[in-house]
Amino acid sequence: MQWWHVLHRSAFHLELPVSDGAAGGSDEARPTVDYQVDVDHFSAEFEASLYREGRQVGVGASPAAFSVPGGVVEFAASLYGLKRMHYVPDDGEPTRMLEPDPHSMAGLRAEFDRRRPRASRAVGWAAVVILVVGLVVGGLQLAEVVSRWNVVPESWGVFISPVTLPGWANVTLTVAAVGAALERALTLRHHWLLDGGLGDFD
Repeated sequence: MQWWHVLHRSAFHLELPVSDGAAGGSDEARPTVDYQVDVDHFSAEFEASLYREGRQVGVGASPAAFSVPGGVVEFAASLYGLKRMHYVPDDGEPTRMLEPDPHSMAGLRAEFDRRRPRASRAVGWAAVVILVVGLVVGGLQLAEVVSRWNVVPESWGVFISPVTLPGWANVTLTVAAVGAALERALTLRHHWLLDGGLGDFD
């Protein structure tokens, strides 16, 4: 990862122990293998590439599941970024998120969470509030517009939204909602109602 990659690329790492047949001894002494999933956000089909110790071993478009020793890596994208980058073990152990590259936007966001946990939580809750407000206000205004279509008033009448914002306020709320959605994508938080779309691996 280079600094100019942060706007279009994400990378996540997963350390897995080598197979029992390749090394013996305790888990602490067993060597590990580095797997990396590299995502190009500007690719036509939101492609991700799987690397093993720097060598490409797989490519897939969202949603994809990469087979790795002991399980699979599930990858899925949303409109604003990633919504899933998790290792799912075969043995029933808990699913865990891959570690974002420290030089990526997700890695910088994770570092902020480690250094400033309270501020990080506040930012996360602020994103939820902004999306909820945007959903409610936008939904009411959209319902009013739809109710004015020629065929609708004859059956249901015209709905008047109790909340009507001026143009500048709508633009501000839209920009804030996009920023909130990007914030949630950086932390791989996703809800079908707030962030759009059902989970591909639910």
